[in-house]
Amino acid sequence: MVDTLSPERRSSIMSRIRSKNTVPELAVRILVHGMGYRFRIHRRDLPGSPDLVFPSRRKVIFVHGCFWHRHRKCALSRIPKSRVDFWTAKLNANAERDIANIQTLRKADWKVLVVWECQIGGFDLGKRITTFLGPRGAEAC
Repeated sequence: MVDTLSPERRSSIMSRIRSKNTVPELAVRILVHGMGYRFRIHRRDLPGSPDLVFPSRRKVIFVHGCFWHRHRKCALSRIPKSRVDFWTAKLNANAERDIANIQTLRKADWKVLVVWECQIGGFDLGKRITTFLGPRGAEAC
């Protein structure tokens, strides 16, 4: 299938896609901060630059977009109809890199939670995060 947009228009659209401070990431940060947890963001010295880092707890949270990170069996994780080979390879590489980053973090004794874009706004997200992070309280960042 041929792209319905001109190369210039497609480039303009793609250039506005952010890798940090996305709407889902900001929603999780607001939720977690509102729950009383304090964290660092995008620590580049850790594999994958986790979105939220809790150094004193040795825990990290990644907020993944379903499309970009290949959330299996999710309606938001479809392959575009144009340039199927390109997108399949690109998105599979993203997912493989995510797995490698998570494994590296776990080997370094970090606990990892992945929050998918489609899970934001669900009633159980706050409970999942509380279960993952443990009790709130004074913690060193």
